[in-house]
Amino acid sequence: MRLFVVVDPPTAAVQELVDAAAPLHGLPGADRLRWTEVEGWHLTLAFLGEVPVTDVPALEAALARTAGEHGAHRLRLAGGGTFGDRALWAGVDGEVWALRRLAEAVRAAVGELGVELDQYGFHPHLTLARSGSFRGRRRAEQRGTASALQHLAAALDGFRGTEWEASEMHLMLSETGFGPSRYRSLAAWPLARWEA
Repeated sequence: MRLFVVVDPPTAAVQELVDAAAPLHGLPGADRLRWTEVEGWHLTLAFLGEVPVTDVPALEAALARTAGEHGAHRLRLAGGGTFGDRALWAGVDGEVWALRRLAEAVRAAVGELGVELDQYGFHPHLTLARSGSFRGRRRAEQRGTASALQHLAAALDGFRGTEWEASEMHLMLSETGFGPSRYRSLAAWPLARWEA
C-alpha cells in the first residue's frame, strides 16, 4: 500500500486558496505546468511509500500514540514559493513549530517500525503545480520554467488565509492507475487537547 501521513486543511481554507490561485492560471508560463487537483492538497508530514498490508496495524497504533502526544495548533495557508524549476507551492503560517514537531515525531515513530522514509526534510506546503518532466530539458528551458514559477509564487505573496485549527492527523492511501492519483483516508486520529 502506498501510504503517507497528513494534516488536512479545512474546506473553507482550501476554498480561500482556490480563489487566490485561480488568477495564476492565466499568467505567463502557467500553461506549461501540471496543476494539482484540489483533492490532493494536504500538508504531508511523512511520505511512507509502499508499506506491506501486514504492517498497517502496527503503523496505525504508532500514529495513534503520536497524535495523542501532540496538541492541536493554529495554522493558516499563506504566501507561496517554489522548489527550483520543479514545483509551485502555497505556504503555511501560524504555529508551524508545532506542525514541525508533529512531523518529526511521525517520522521517528514510523522509522522505529522499520518503514523507510523519503530523504527530504519537512517543509510545510501544499503543492499547486509541477513542471513537466525535466529529463532532457535544456538549461534555457529549466531557467524559463524556474523564472515562471518564481513569478507565479510572487503573485501569492499577499495571500493570507483565515486561521484554522489543525486538530486531526490522517493516514492516507494513494491509489494510482489511469489519470491522477486518488487519495483516501485509512484512519484518522485527533490531536491532543490540553487545558491551559
